[in-house]
Amino acid sequence: MLINLLGLVLIALIVWWFWLYKPNKTIVQNREVLIEVKDGVYSPSSIQVSASQPVTLKFMRKDQSPCAETILIPSLDISEQLKLNEITQITLLNLSPGEHEFHCQMQMYRGVLKVI
Repeated sequence: MLINLLGLVLIALIVWWFWLYKPNKTIVQNREVLIEVKDGVYSPSSIQVSASQPVTLKFMRKDQSPCAETILIPSLDISEQLKLNEITQITLLNLSPGEHEFHCQMQMYRGVLKVI
């Protein structure tokens, strides 16, 4: 009985983490944002930018996991290697309004860039 209850709680946590959790949105006003890659997440993972200005995403990888070493933004055809304990900059120009998801190659680390 206890094992079944623990199993259900674990399933509920997994569903919440991967499908229901909505992080706080960070609104970029100074044309750049530092995104920390650590403990299985991008922080911040929801970023809002203006379509009328260029933006620089600065990824600081602190996670040694092999999954954390690549950042993909498929809708913008971007794939970058992130070096451990170094900042990798990605400058984006002329973004059209919409949402651009970014993630690691296994899609375990996930985020979204919202262009308005």
